[in-house]
Amino acid sequence: MAGAASSSAHWSSRFAFVMASVGFAVGLGNIWRFPYVTGENGGSAFVLVYLVCAVAIGVPCLIAELLVGRRGQHSPPESMARVAEESGRSRHWSWVGGMGVLTAFTIAITYSVVVGWVLWYLSKAVVTGFAGFTADSATQTFEHILADGSGMLFWTLVGNVVVGTIIFAGVKEGIERAVSILMPLMFALLIGLGIYNAFTGGFMATLEWLFTPDFAKVGPDTLLAAVGQAFFSIGVAMGGMMTYGAYLPRQFSITQGALIVVIADTLVALLAGFVVFPAVFHHGLDIASGAGLIFQTLPVAFAQMPGGHVFAVLFFLMLSVAGVTSMVGLLESVTAWIDERFGINRHMGAAAVVVTVTVCAIASVLSYNVIADLRFAGMNFNDVADALPTKILLPAGGLLIALFVGWFMSPTHSADELAMGETSYGLWRWLLRFVAVPAIALILITGLM
Repeated sequence: MAGAASSSAHWSSRFAFVMASVGFAVGLGNIWRFPYVTGENGGSAFVLVYLVCAVAIGVPCLIAELLVGRRGQHSPPESMARVAEESGRSRHWSWVGGMGVLTAFTIAITYSVVVGWVLWYLSKAVVTGFAGFTADSATQTFEHILADGSGMLFWTLVGNVVVGTIIFAGVKEGIERAVSILMPLMFALLIGLGIYNAFTGGFMATLEWLFTPDFAKVGPDTLLAAVGQAFFSIGVAMGGMMTYGAYLPRQFSITQGALIVVIADTLVALLAGFVVFPAVFHHGLDIASGAGLIFQTLPVAFAQMPGGHVFAVLFFLMLSVAGVTSMVGLLESVTAWIDERFGINRHMGAAAVVVTVTVCAIASVLSYNVIADLRFAGMNFNDVADALPTKILLPAGGLLIALFVGWFMSPTHSADELAMGETSYGLWRWLLRFVAVPAIALILITGLM
């Protein structure tokens, strides 16, 4: 097969794999959502529940997806088919891999527009630093951006070209080189901005928000929030991790890699709390403003804080890195499948994927303005494009991967691929079959309801 996910493409080091995987897992949602969900659900009490869920659900699922990728050595559909066939199962399991590729493509359409917003705000931060911004002007600026279809499309294209250029260059020359620079930069920015906030007010309030345990808030809703966060935040069932697994050499430990990725993902999410929320608390802003926190609430804080211009530039640079590296993981899985399915080279595949996503993103852009009132079952294009992967494709894909590896894949083959001790392997397989499968089924049922 002529594929980007063929055995000829491999990570050159464990560091490169971890940086690429963490870059894929850490998206824009981590920056505001995890700290907010933590504070709303009992602070450090929620963190403890989340860590248990991450170890019991996130790690087993991530290991399962990576081992299918490495065992299959191809794009997600072909890897699933080969591993199934090797275990005496039907090649129709390829549809599960195909679901991951479809999920990645669907998410990329709307996510690329949001990455475009981040790049647009980065340019505004460089030029103005949001000097003089008030709550009204911040709202007006964001509303103007949503109304400016041509501007949104331009910045979406800028982001997609950056992502496409990285994928175009290949695994080692493109993705490895990019993440080896961008991810340490993002960690440095997170730590630097967090230290800066320690001296500008709101830091102690953030500590209290994130780490004061309130076990009275821990109930069924908290558990569901922790399960959902553990599943959605590490990037499984989107094709990216399975594709990255196909590039893993045999001597790399999948188990160690999965643990490091989950720990790093959690660390980034917590660090983000010390970047976002001190400014929110210090300036008395709305902590519950969701994604609007980034584009409408924080620019007001930047306008008021000392050194706000520099802080704003570094903050949106950090966000840009998070957005771009996540997009790389999404589009790499689609590119790998395109290359393999149609027998074209990586350069043509990357270009085809970027063009297709950008064209589809036009519908997303227009759904904020021109066709905002065009609705199907009460939802516009963006609502559908968001609900389809998050409510159906992601949990269904994750459930099927966990079911396949836990119940249908040959234990001999999975044990061979993981090379774990007998006790560790038994624990992983038990968690996958009897904890992860029911938990993901619960996420799917809840989402559909």
